[in-house]
Amino acid sequence: MFYRAVPNTPGRVGSVLESFLPWLGLAVVPLLLYGLLRRAPATLVALLLPVAVWTHLFGGLLPPPEAAGPHDLVIVQHNVADDNPDPAGTARALAGSGADLIALEELVPDTLPAYERALAARYPHHVVRGTVGLWSRHPLSGARTLDIKPARLTEPWSRGLRAVAATPHGEVAVYVAHLPSVRIVPRGMTSAGRDESAVLLGRAVADEPLDRVILMGDLNGTVDDRGLAPLTSRLEVPRRGFAFSFPAGLPLVRIDQVMARSATVGGIDTLPATGSDHLPVRARIALG
Repeated sequence: MFYRAVPNTPGRVGSVLESFLPWLGLAVVPLLLYGLLRRAPATLVALLLPVAVWTHLFGGLLPPPEAAGPHDLVIVQHNVADDNPDPAGTARALAGSGADLIALEELVPDTLPAYERALAARYPHHVVRGTVGLWSRHPLSGARTLDIKPARLTEPWSRGLRAVAATPHGEVAVYVAHLPSVRIVPRGMTSAGRDESAVLLGRAVADEPLDRVILMGDLNGTVDDRGLAPLTSRLEVPRRGFAFSFPAGLPLVRIDQVMARSATVGGIDTLPATGSDHLPVRARIALG
């Protein structure tokens, strides 16, 4: 109930807790079994409080994404992994999703041509900046690189772009970003680079002159993680669906995000696994 009161120092404990927040509801299960085995009515009544708190925080995500209502755009976000053994197969699977916009991260020179060839027929418009790219059914303009590089990094690093998509419903500023990775080590979470990039990306979104904004990317954080507050305080997050996307073999968290401004991210779900260690996520957007 009071997870925001957990301090982030030492070891960014608060962010670690927030990354796995929905899973804390599992604590109710052994408590329920204990109450049933001991025939302890007081324990069962006491369980109503954590159940009510969890339902308040996450119950709205339980209905299927389709329950979110009508939408104008379908978005797919996927970190394709730089060591993906089947980039062409991954691209074909994403093209079959029916998306209007596809954002990809971890594009590398050896595999980029495979994605370009496989997506060209259905997505005639695309831009790539560094290791991130955007494919669109609709014309793109105003493409530029976003400077979200943490100050401590000295090597070449380009993981953000901004472009304008001319959709049938009007122009939308589309941002694609891949924030630095975080690690959970014995002393806690190492997220300083991720947090710094989130601040830079949040400033870029705040300065965006177009009202409608869609942000897609591997943000290496959940929407509950306070490290992404520079973004979640400015953008709307999905209303339906958990869509845990990482790791692909046993998804525990959603770090692949779709957020929006002056638009509604109605629902989000995952697509079948590709050759990546992330699952693709698909979101439905209603433009306001």
